[in-house]
Amino acid sequence: MKRNTARRRIDRLFTAAACAAVAVMAFFLLLVVAPVFVNGAGAYVFRGTVEFRKMMLDQFGRGDATAVKAEAVRAERARQPVYEALARFDAELEGRTGAEARKLRKAGREVRGLLAELLGPLPGDTPPAMTRSRYGKTRWDQAQKALDKLLYSETWDYSGEAAVKVRTPRAAQFEGTALAPAFARLEDDPEALLSPRLVFYPRFLTDKSIDAHFFGGIGPEVVGTIYLTLGAMLLAVPLGIVAAIYFHEYAKEGPIVSFLRSCVNTLAGVPSVVFGLFGLAFFINTLRLSPGKSVAAGALTLALLVLPTVIRASEEALAAVPRAYREGALALGAGKWRAIATVILPAALPGILTGIVISMGRAAGETAPIIFTAAVSVGVTPALNDVFSSPTPALSWNLYNLATEHEAVDEIRHVQHGMAATLVLIVLALNLAAIHFRAKISSKLKG
Repeated sequence: MKRNTARRRIDRLFTAAACAAVAVMAFFLLLVVAPVFVNGAGAYVFRGTVEFRKMMLDQFGRGDATAVKAEAVRAERARQPVYEALARFDAELEGRTGAEARKLRKAGREVRGLLAELLGPLPGDTPPAMTRSRYGKTRWDQAQKALDKLLYSETWDYSGEAAVKVRTPRAAQFEGTALAPAFARLEDDPEALLSPRLVFYPRFLTDKSIDAHFFGGIGPEVVGTIYLTLGAMLLAVPLGIVAAIYFHEYAKEGPIVSFLRSCVNTLAGVPSVVFGLFGLAFFINTLRLSPGKSVAAGALTLALLVLPTVIRASEEALAAVPRAYREGALALGAGKWRAIATVILPAALPGILTGIVISMGRAAGETAPIIFTAAVSVGVTPALNDVFSSPTPALSWNLYNLATEHEAVDEIRHVQHGMAATLVLIVLALNLAAIHFRAKISSKLKG
């Protein structure tokens, strides 16, 4: 009696500990994933300014041209007092010399540059060569930051024990000049200058990027990721399943088989960057599969990376099939291969599918291997007949590149978050599809 009571207590403790562990894992998963989706949603839903609508009309041919042009005219009309104040300020300084005039000219040039960042090229400016410079801030959140930078200058005060940031109204620099009223106009009614509206932008998922992701979407990266992932799985899945069948159904335990198993287990623990270096050295430099980076070289490298996972998962799934299945098939007169193909493999399919999905998720999210073999930061997705000669953008590599090496990291945070959310959604969709198919196959097997 006492023994049974103790066992029940142990069972309860174990159940409570297991539930607590699951809750902790779910909490931390939510802690990681929730900010990704919250911030990533900003790439698809945001307040776009009139500059965004102008950009979409010019670069993608979207929107009502008449309505957009009329809105642009209204915005220009609202901006006119600011432009006139700047012109009067320039006229005031003509012919003036001295330190004060030089100081004002320098400050005026700074204001002019900040104003162009906010509203786009000023009247009389030479049309910019770069697309990013032809428009002002296309997103209202970025416009507000640019406006704050225009209205206030920031300096550091080192007189105390610790450095203190000091914000000074920029209008104070131009007190008594024709430019001073422009700052009041900018501060009082910025929405009239930029006309922000709520925008739903689902084509962010499919649009090409414009000028290194300043505008547009992540279409090439999504397609490139699909190319690399599917290419890797087309190679890794059949090889992995065949190898697993050999190990479990045909191979006799011995030193050679043990050595091969050790090789597979070792490959599963090799850092991904090593696979990237191997892919570069073997597929590109030795085999000359492509003149440089290519989708084919990247897919082959990823296939080698996930192959050990597919082998191990498939072998474990085969081992989980009841021995009675094999004996029953053989007793009915089926040969060994026929028994494997018609009975054992279908019974092991749910477990094999789980391994395939895990491998697909890893292939989709890997960065190091494709840096050396396939990925570029800016470009278009190659056609299928060019996969042996052309590289491709990819979500994982471009996400890293945009977050660390882009010249305007802070201005494209929404693109970075959008890429991260999209990548997580792709992996999540793969897992949900696997759960669905596994449940469907399992129910058929039970039936």
